Order: sequence, then C-alpha cells, then structure tokens
Amino acid sequence: MFVIFKHQDSAAMRVFSAIALTCATCLFSNASASEEDFLKSIEGQWTGGGAVLTKLGGSKVDVSCKMQSDANLSSFSMNGSCRAFAVVTRSFTAKVKASGEAYSGIYVGASGKPSKLVGSRDGNTIKLDVTWANKIYGDRQAKMTIEKVGEDGLRIRTIDRDPASGKSIVTTQLELRRR
Repeated sequence: MFVIFKHQDSAAMRVFSAIALTCATCLFSNASASEEDFLKSIEGQWTGGGAVLTKLGGSKVDVSCKMQSDANLSSFSMNGSCRAFAVVTRSFTAKVKASGEAYSGIYVGASGKPSKLVGSRDGNTIKLDVTWANKIYGDRQAKMTIEKVGEDGLRIRTIDRDPASGKSIVTTQLELRRR
C-alpha cells in the first residue's frame, strides 16, 4: 500500500516518516535480539560424546567430550576437549562473530592451526563452510553445523567430501547435553 501526501500535508508526512523509522528500528532490534537470544541459548557447559572418523575409509572412533560455550550480543566461543581410548585427548576452540545473518570466525582443532569459518544461521542451526589450515581427507574444504537440539541439546557435525567418490561423509558427530 502506498500513501501519497500533498505538499501541504508536511505534518502528516513527518508523522508517517516517524512511524516508518520507528517500525524499521523495531524490526532491526527484534532481529538483533533474536540473534542474541539464539547465541545465549548455546551458552553453557556441555558434555556428551559421539564418533570421529580418523581417515576416509577407516573406522570411526568413539569419543567423550566436554565443552564450555560463552556468548554475548553478537559472538560466541567454544572451548572443549574430546577423549578417545581413555588416553588420547584433543582440545578444540572456536570463536565466531555474528553480523546480521552472516557468521565468521576461526576454529582450532587437533592440528593446532586456525581454520576459517564462514556461514549463516538457519533456524536452530549455524551452517558453516570450513577452510582447514591443512589438507584433511584430501582437501581443505568441509562443512560444519552447530545445531541446537531442544532446550538442552547441541549437535556438532563436520561433513567432508570423499575426493574419490564425491560423496559427503560425516567425519565428526558430537551429541552434547547441557550440564
């Protein structure tokens, strides 16, 4: 719907402009509040486990993990470790910033080198493209999802592509619960 004002309706035009500006501000504030609420919902101490593929064509290794996630208005960080075979422990960290619908950041896993994260949120899932610091599973590209599952669940998944077959393979899947 369009409203056309005549020149003498400048008072009405000012009121209309103020209302439009107020509505736009409310929409932007709600979007920001929504992102902040989502980020805060993944904050906390998490424990659980899952499976990690050690090499393409190899078997998966069961792991148990613990993680601390902190969030603020427009970013979150994750610091954790996973243990396999009761003796091998690997730490990981992620620092991610949200700018509107875009997410970007750094992930440091077993290699100890920073890998680049870029993506967006779709509902309860942050979908990230990963550029590994080194070649992993034959290339430097992968996908990572961080999915809020219910009130107290978090699923972290890494998906890589098998260079021989071109098929997507879940290389890491962690199911975590809030402590």
